Amino acid sequence: MTSPLKIVQTADQRQIAEFFRESAGQWRSERRYYTLPTGETKEMVSNITIEFLEQGCDQLQKLAQLHDLPDSISLICGAAVTWVSINTLKDSQESQGSTLFGALGNTLYRDRGFATSKPVTAKYDFPNPKTLYLRTEYNNSVFEEELKLIGNKYRTRQTIISRAGEQLMIGQYLEKRIESKIRV
Repeated sequence: MTSPLKIVQTADQRQIAEFFRESAGQWRSERRYYTLPTGETKEMVSNITIEFLEQGCDQLQKLAQLHDLPDSISLICGAAVTWVSINTLKDSQESQGSTLFGALGNTLYRDRGFATSKPVTAKYDFPNPKTLYLRTEYNNSVFEEELKLIGNKYRTRQTIISRAGEQLMIGQYLEKRIESKIRV
């Protein structure tokens, strides 16, 4: 059996690990989706739990296998996210689920995408230490997302979904920490 290759972390990899650690805990997410160009809106509230994943854990090993990464490669860190969402305009449960994220280089590996249950990858970078920018492309669509930590009690997110160069939807989120961080 070969041991996983340990890769020297880049600045972005150190930042993604810190970002995931700071995001660990329980959050209440209030968001609004705008469908373009009609402007139709959808309002959602979600309870989200984020768990930091250490390099070498079972979940990250399984995620690497989903992406057919060689056994000698080890994702440097990740996050397990679960959620339950309610459509506030209809007062009905909209969705619930979970997803895994794992980082290597400037690529974020996911076990599922925003609009697919298949594994996807995103390119990520940090315009500043508290702001994570993701760009994901699949099924002729582009998903651009910005997540910003504001102190230790708030996060904002914005998602823009485009197809063929035309913006289809904008999602805006305010997330409030409802429980202290899950310690690792």
